[in-house]
Amino acid sequence: MTIQAIIKKAIKRLELEGKLLTPDFYAEAFCKESAKAGFSIDDCSHVENFTATLNKEFQKELTQYHIKTMAELARFLISKLNRTNPSHCSNLLESQTIFTKRVLQVIEVLHNKEATELAKKSLDLLNNEASASQIDQFRQLWINFITTYDDTFLEKLKVLGNIDSSNLKNSIENLQIDSPDKLVGSMELSSIASLLIASLVPSIASSVNEKIADISQKIKNNPALLESTSVEAEIRLAISLRIALDKQSVREMVESLDGVLDKLSLRLIDMIESSDNSTVEIQKIKNELEEYNEEPITNFKVAHKKLYTIAVALEENTQSLSTDLKTHSNEVRVLGKKIKKLEKELEEAKEESKEDFLTKLYNKRALDEFMHVKEAEFERYEHNFSIVFFDLDYFKAVNDNYGHDAGDAILSAFAKILKSEARDVDIVGRFGGEEFIAILGETDAEGGAVFAEKVRVKVEQAKFMYKGNRIEVTVSCGVCERKTHTSLQNVIKSADEYLYKAKKNGRNQVVYK
Repeated sequence: MTIQAIIKKAIKRLELEGKLLTPDFYAEAFCKESAKAGFSIDDCSHVENFTATLNKEFQKELTQYHIKTMAELARFLISKLNRTNPSHCSNLLESQTIFTKRVLQVIEVLHNKEATELAKKSLDLLNNEASASQIDQFRQLWINFITTYDDTFLEKLKVLGNIDSSNLKNSIENLQIDSPDKLVGSMELSSIASLLIASLVPSIASSVNEKIADISQKIKNNPALLESTSVEAEIRLAISLRIALDKQSVREMVESLDGVLDKLSLRLIDMIESSDNSTVEIQKIKNELEEYNEEPITNFKVAHKKLYTIAVALEENTQSLSTDLKTHSNEVRVLGKKIKKLEKELEEAKEESKEDFLTKLYNKRALDEFMHVKEAEFERYEHNFSIVFFDLDYFKAVNDNYGHDAGDAILSAFAKILKSEARDVDIVGRFGGEEFIAILGETDAEGGAVFAEKVRVKVEQAKFMYKGNRIEVTVSCGVCERKTHTSLQNVIKSADEYLYKAKKNGRNQVVYK
């Protein structure tokens, strides 16, 4: 198929759908016809190409909104920009400010290589526009560093003279060593303080409690407090808090692992029970899993052993499952082909369900759908349309006198007349029994009456023959247009009322307002 043919089909589609030949409507119809013909047009893939450049979160949201055109994509992106949360920037700036103050506070009292390296990493973090959670993580690293920082090299020198931490070079030059024993005692006390502070850092928990940080800072600033009984209670409390933090972390990890085991156990048991060919080994695994669920796991080694046992047993038994799957793979492929065939037949049946089996016109279901499409176009673009009801006069007498086969022949013949008089953009169908409907786009009531009169005259002049018998047939018509009514229901009701009026006034006539 050529591009010219696709263009013609696109224009034809717009005529059938009753749409104006606008750039947007034409582009939509052209892309549909191109895809139907198997052509790949770059201009029809702009939305997909731009969508592929967005992050996964936006792509997922675009799928939910069924974005199909560039205009819809632009409106979506504009709405996302308008909904941007301004508090995000302020929260991030506040976190950066707090973080920077903490770094500056630490650097003021530290004098070692480790602090310098951590400061460099922190600056890199800020320069790379880190998230608030990343900044909070580095802030915690600085808090831990302050708690465990070892500055005993300064404490050891205090016995030799005044120490000015802001000018270490000057302090060392002015040192006066006059009491070696005092120096040794101070050095030993500072070492103990350093070890004690290190022991107060939780070994499992990810953060330090504020009370632990306070007592650690106090001992670090004045190791001589270790000789005082007043600080003993605080040290005991800090140790208890450290142990409690570690226990809490272990408890949370065990509970998480225990939850995974529970879910795994229930899932495997369900799979095993659904199998008709459970082996003895699989049944044994089932029993073990049920035992695991009776008591909560409180030991990592026990949990590891149980998981390892399950893994080994599953590895041994999934081999037989794989063999069974390969054996039945051909059957699965055959069933897949049958399913595709049934799906195709079902789709064809759905399409056929919109066609009246006798007259080959649209049935009531299809007519209802078309009327709602026309209603939507009227509400949006004010495209007027008319509805014409046709009813064959004295049709029951035809069935009674000549039989239902003759009646079916009359219905089929009338359907051909109706279809021959209709335009390509008009929609005609059988509404039920001997009643038919025509939906005429861009047509007022007078235009609808002209169409109905043509059909009426042609029916009156036609020679309906059945088994050598000529059957006289006439038709009554009721016409109504949309723009003179408040709703689609009122249009249908009025057209039906005009049809009833035509019947009442003697039949074989067209009534409209």
